[in-house]
Amino acid sequence: MGGTITSKAKSFGISKQEVWKVYLKVKANKGACGVDEESISDFEKDLKNNLYKLWNRMASGSYFPPPTRTVKIPKDNGGTRVLSIPTVSDRIAQMVIKTKLEPRLEPYFHSSSYGYRPGKSALEAVGKAREKCWRYDWVLDIDIEGFFDSIDHSMLMKALAKHTDCKWILLYVKRWLKAPAQLEDGTMLGRNKGTPQGGVISPLLANLFLHYAFDEWMKRNCPCVPFERYADDIIVHRVLSASVHS
Repeated sequence: MGGTITSKAKSFGISKQEVWKVYLKVKANKGACGVDEESISDFEKDLKNNLYKLWNRMASGSYFPPPTRTVKIPKDNGGTRVLSIPTVSDRIAQMVIKTKLEPRLEPYFHSSSYGYRPGKSALEAVGKAREKCWRYDWVLDIDIEGFFDSIDHSMLMKALAKHTDCKWILLYVKRWLKAPAQLEDGTMLGRNKGTPQGGVISPLLANLFLHYAFDEWMKRNCPCVPFERYADDIIVHRVLSASVHS
């Protein structure tokens, strides 16, 4: 699957080299096992064949994502966060699409959006918020409850279609959104909304949704009101004194 291997013609423009490169990224990111209990080490025992099968299915349109494995992790506030862990193969597949899609979306994203973006960080968002807190009288702290689990699929796909007409990107994103989740007791839970938190492509899709649902809304309706957004955590600044300006 190295750089010297050429690909036979397929319906979708995905090369073996692309699959190989994103596999290296997934390996570097590590990650837990999915529903098949296969680790990256297990996947690598038949690496060439596993990558070939994945490429062949993705490039022909016959790839269907397996269910995700649901894991609950504790939150600082005493609650729990539900993560949906894809299999190793599915993480690679999602990374293929993310690598294709991210450069198309990045130029449109708001400069005050900091979460899960290349060259952006939580530390930068905190620094900007601290800076503006000295210049503005009030802040509105927003955390959208259950955001990842409640995204409207039709609205998300509509937003995605504004930025790409690539039918296989749209096809695979739709399949990932609909892929079921396996609960800890083995029960399969179907999805009709949300993008599973824990997936490789989910943060990018979440940013796309909030780009229109929040960032662009603020730009149209409150153009002089600054904010910082890190995924669904948002701080909005408000000035009361007429003598203070942005």
